[in-house]
Amino acid sequence: MIGQTAHKIGLMGFMLDRARSYSELLKPRLSFLVAFSSIFGYALGSTGAINWMTLIMLGLGGFLISGASVTINQIVEKDLDRLMNRTKNRPLPAYKIKPIEANWVAIISGLMGVMLLIKFTNTLTVLLSLLSLVLYSFVYTPLKRVGPIAVFVGAIPGALPPLLGWIAATGSIGYEALVIFGIQFIWQFPHFWAIAWVSHDDYQKAGFKLLPSGGKKDFHTAIQIMIYTLFLLPMGLLPAKFGITGINSALVVTICGILFLTQTLLLMRDCLSNEEKSKKSALKIMFGSFIYLPVVQIAFIIDKI
Repeated sequence: MIGQTAHKIGLMGFMLDRARSYSELLKPRLSFLVAFSSIFGYALGSTGAINWMTLIMLGLGGFLISGASVTINQIVEKDLDRLMNRTKNRPLPAYKIKPIEANWVAIISGLMGVMLLIKFTNTLTVLLSLLSLVLYSFVYTPLKRVGPIAVFVGAIPGALPPLLGWIAATGSIGYEALVIFGIQFIWQFPHFWAIAWVSHDDYQKAGFKLLPSGGKKDFHTAIQIMIYTLFLLPMGLLPAKFGITGINSALVVTICGILFLTQTLLLMRDCLSNEEKSKKSALKIMFGSFIYLPVVQIAFIIDKI
């Protein structure tokens, strides 16, 4: 009896560990942000009563397709992930699951996501979702070892979710959709480069070359981070300019933009003093970017309501 109970507990523990590893493959926090961005685009594009079923299925489909994309990314980079401290404990490099299992996770997640979008959205949304998956998994991923062009390519699928949400709501791409795409596209650059600055030593082990200015953590890279963040200030005002939202969100976005920009100015200052201070400043930019985007998107939605 005791032996049977111990066996059941051990089996349950094994199954929980396996489920946790599958979940880690999907990078739920990142995939949730993708889903939220698509929901944001749908809410902003809706002109009448929101179809809640479509909204939920759009978010779930976006989550699953994002999960498939990042799983493929980990399959392709499993040997490189073993070289970096920040990724060596992921399921594949840590041998928690086999590559064939990860392949099935990507296939099932991707197919389920596409089927949901086919059922509840429209053809253009589905096609652009597939384009996002291909760009992220098969173009951006190998380009990370080529040069900073990878950041430009990666910014496209990274900025597509709100555009997809808008298209799911309206069935077309208008200038409004391009505005919300543009905001998230520009946001990608300080976001990516701050992460690359903080993880520079690890990235060098894997041969990743994401930073501009010759891949160096220097003043020129800090300037480029600042310039792209500066662009967010006028970009954030365009939804109010074109009547998508109102003045209240424009005020929130401007305040967030100024605070975000201040962090990049501190990086410019600190990169001239010592490496440790500049790394802390880049870390603040990284966390600031995580805060900026959802706060801005929530402000836009509330202002429209």
